[in-house]
Amino acid sequence: QVQLVESGGGLVQAGGSLRLSCAASGSIFSINTMGWYRQAPGKQRELVATVTSAGSTNYADSVKGRFTISRDNAKNTVYLEMNSLNAEDTAVYYCTAVLTPGYGPGPSRRYWGQGTQVTVSS
Repeated sequence: QVQLVESGGGLVQAGGSLRLSCAASGSIFSINTMGWYRQAPGKQRELVATVTSAGSTNYADSVKGRFTISRDNAKNTVYLEMNSLNAEDTAVYYCTAVLTPGYGPGPSRRYWGQGTQVTVSS
């Protein structure tokens, strides 16, 4: 059973910073891409940032220069450092991972965390 557990959300003033963490646990053979999506009220879930196992990153234009994604492969953990937060960043942030479950090679699939709320007050 694979689980993604997020932490680090909360309430912050505009201009402030937060750091999100997400740890993958359970029977995991390998993890390819890890990342973060977010969903604001009344809006569709959108990509925030992703990072591959090799360290290649991809960011939404709206967060470039403010957010930094990183990962610790030894800990199966991905981080999202968020700086210069503004009200438009308010959303539920979801961790995601494309991984191969189990103890050997096989098909990969996407898993999601339960989400963590980030609220930026102006």
